[in-house]
Amino acid sequence: MRLIGAKGENVGVIETSTAMRMAREAELDLVEVAPNSEPPVCRIMDFGKFLYEREKKEREARKAQTKIEIKEIRLRPKTNEHHRGFKTRDARKWLLEGMKVKVTIRFRGREITYPELALEDLKEIAEELADIATVEVPPSMEGRVMNMMLSPAKFSKKKPTGEGVAAPVSTPDPTRE
Repeated sequence: MRLIGAKGENVGVIETSTAMRMAREAELDLVEVAPNSEPPVCRIMDFGKFLYEREKKEREARKAQTKIEIKEIRLRPKTNEHHRGFKTRDARKWLLEGMKVKVTIRFRGREITYPELALEDLKEIAEELADIATVEVPPSMEGRVMNMMLSPAKFSKKKPTGEGVAAPVSTPDPTRE
């Protein structure tokens, strides 16, 4: 077998019994790292430490991943504009936080005969949120439900900075001189 030493140096091709003796003397483990090569490659290392460091790297990688959360607002074709405003305000907040928003309109009874009302509502919601969102999945019917998926626009990843709020302007008072 080909042996790599504890400090990463190439020891060379040696017998298995000699490699095991060298690992025992160093109080480390003999680990086969490439069994399919000719001759097989083994390494002298602290296997427990190796496993711990690998697990630690995997944990850090999982922490760095961004989790995309999907929030949902549910409406009906008869939902009035005032209540729909509350829902779109929540959707705007979620989109600014980087979450996706699923807009669902559920039909009950004979409401299903007027899908164009729901389609119009979904288009209005998309227009209201067009400044911060893009339509990822256009409106589609699934049974008695019409869905649409909105995702945050690329530029809306950061928190709002208070734009649109008028700053006080100091103008000279003509009465005071």
